[in-house]
Amino acid sequence: MDQVVFAYSDVSHEHVMHLASRALAAGADFALLGPRRTMLRASKPVVAVCAVRTGCGKGAASRRVVEILSARGRRVAVVRHPMPYGDLLAARVQRFAGLEDLGRAALTLEEREEYEPHLETGSVVFAGVDYAAILARAEAEADVIVWDGGNNDLPFFAPTLHLCLVDPHRAGHESRYHPGEANLRMADVAVIVKEDTAPPAGLAAVRAAIGALNPRARVVDTRLPITVDAPDLVRGRRVLAVEDGPTLTHGGMATGAAELAARALGATVVDPRPWARGSLRDVFAAHPGLGPVLPAMGYGAAQMADLAATIDAVPCDVVLLGTPLDLRRSLTVRHPVARARYRMEEIGRPTLDELLAGL
Repeated sequence: MDQVVFAYSDVSHEHVMHLASRALAAGADFALLGPRRTMLRASKPVVAVCAVRTGCGKGAASRRVVEILSARGRRVAVVRHPMPYGDLLAARVQRFAGLEDLGRAALTLEEREEYEPHLETGSVVFAGVDYAAILARAEAEADVIVWDGGNNDLPFFAPTLHLCLVDPHRAGHESRYHPGEANLRMADVAVIVKEDTAPPAGLAAVRAAIGALNPRARVVDTRLPITVDAPDLVRGRRVLAVEDGPTLTHGGMATGAAELAARALGATVVDPRPWARGSLRDVFAAHPGLGPVLPAMGYGAAQMADLAATIDAVPCDVVLLGTPLDLRRSLTVRHPVARARYRMEEIGRPTLDELLAGL
């Protein structure tokens, strides 16, 4: 072996260098491909929404960008970072214009949770693995392309405007993970998220980090207010909080929107760990910091069955979904279900509306 190319994301700098050391010890070169080698040039403006870690709120930020551009009469295509599960040839170019399209594609829960919220607001979503072909399809249909980045990866399309989200709940992570730090250093706009729930020390730390890593970036302050669609169903009850799986596992968060909303309504959050079934036991064993929430893991039919069995086994009055998707479309559970939703709102200036002017 002559060369090893690292092509993964949302991993610590230390992890990357351990892999580099193994490659070098074997006599091989170790390479990280840069943006000039990997970004495609688009004929239409591209707004890239990236982050320093998984779970910062890229989906909410992307939907806010689409909302602003659509209000101006712009045709917008959302292109989602690839999630290469299953048959890659069949997933060469995917176009989703409605929820019915998702059912025909045999998607994992991780894929559905990225696509469903966009479809619910009327957006067309492109995905797949052949990004030259995907870009050509999106350019033919849209005036502006929104790159909804996953796993805090670098954009696959050269951005006209590059947004990078920074999470004050995980202050310090912006300079510890690859390629999150590169995203922040490259960004035109640093978006500080979750300011309505973040500790003041975390906010101060991420502001200082932005100033140190990318002093030229414009800084947008935002909050992610959470609403529950059936608050009376949750208030004062025993609640199982089901959260976005990748945010908890890949992103290292201990909790999410459902637990925050449940506690705000005076509910008792039931710890699901004693009732975990099948592969969910392995997830909790691999991530001992999780709890008392349930990550919505669904990589294949077997794990989705384990998730449904775990939800049914937990002694609760109601299941509160903090996931971007409505799990009721994918699973049948015996408990009543409510949803916790969130949307991005800017605080002060500059606003995203101002920064998107001219696109």
